[in-house]
Amino acid sequence: MSPALRVVVAPDSFGGALDSVATAEAIARGWASIRPDDTILQIPMADGGEGTLTAIHAASGDRVTRQVCATVDPLGRPIEAAWLAMEGGTAAFVELAEASGLARMSFAERNPANARIASTRGTGRVIRAALDAGARRIVVGLGGSATTDGGAGLLVELGLRLLDARGETLPDGGTSLATLDHVEVGDLDPRLAQTEIVIASDVTNPLTGSSGAAATFAPQKGADPDTVAELDAALVRWGAEIRRATGRDVTEVAGAGAAGGATAGLLGFTGAVVQSGVDEVAELVGLAAALQGADLVITGEGRADEQTLAGKAALGVARQARGIPVVLLCGGLGPGAEIVEASGAFAVVQPIIDRPLGLESAMADTERLLANATARLARSIGIGRRLGARR
Repeated sequence: MSPALRVVVAPDSFGGALDSVATAEAIARGWASIRPDDTILQIPMADGGEGTLTAIHAASGDRVTRQVCATVDPLGRPIEAAWLAMEGGTAAFVELAEASGLARMSFAERNPANARIASTRGTGRVIRAALDAGARRIVVGLGGSATTDGGAGLLVELGLRLLDARGETLPDGGTSLATLDHVEVGDLDPRLAQTEIVIASDVTNPLTGSSGAAATFAPQKGADPDTVAELDAALVRWGAEIRRATGRDVTEVAGAGAAGGATAGLLGFTGAVVQSGVDEVAELVGLAAALQGADLVITGEGRADEQTLAGKAALGVARQARGIPVVLLCGGLGPGAEIVEASGAFAVVQPIIDRPLGLESAMADTERLLANATARLARSIGIGRRLGARR
């Protein structure tokens, strides 16, 4: 038997299938089934998107308390969503995906019609709940959204008024911003000006254009090419109105396109600042301490593609590992996966699929697939050590 290893398991969520806590548990279980004498440290990770709240809560114990409030999902249906009270209630963590995330919608609901009307209104209600509870520092984790409304719905819930040329209130959704004539800021919640708002995100896309919020992210939310064009044009109008109303030109700001452009809205109408989502979470969950003395790091995400190297949690973990071999387990390989493999950030990039499966079937079977893939990886560690011993 080869010497025992110290293995750090620090995955992101597998979007829509398993949160990062359940992902870490599945990986750890698979590894232990082959190498039960190894020390396994589970450090669920996130980049500000879906699963961030769960990862922070799991790592923080009684230092944070999970709160729940009534709100609405991206299509306006009543739901309850969680947020975290931190630092004795003076700070809060709000995850946009909790209320306004793609996981709130079924596969059938991810269609062009809903891509046009999906709104961040629900996240605005969660932020208001945090303000009502006394939070004066709010970290808003962005990612995994079902929306492309530039954060307009969020701001409407906090008092911003969006009006067309007739003075009528705009309906929810990104495409309605094309008819935006002007905004009224007089009723915007005054507590926002007294609150430190931190946007936790590692997305670098601008608000509009070929690499903007609509072009890059809307297709995965159900938008077809015509809808993408409509949403992008509407966000152009939104950016112009933000500049007219506030003097802030957010359209080309790196990261303004995060979460369907929600960063743009927050930067435009609040004093928000952007910080690395991965770094924010890593500090909160104690990743650096866990990595000390580690022999191997296993991270994971739903798909390895060109976005992996744009600041996702897996890359953040690899950067913090500083020379420790890092294995990336993924649900599948997407466009640009070859760049990920060639980057040198990961020792191995390994899809977990073990037989032909459609997306829905694979997502439903993610826990088993992860455990089995990790067991195969653990066996290969033993083979590698035996081969090395023979040389």
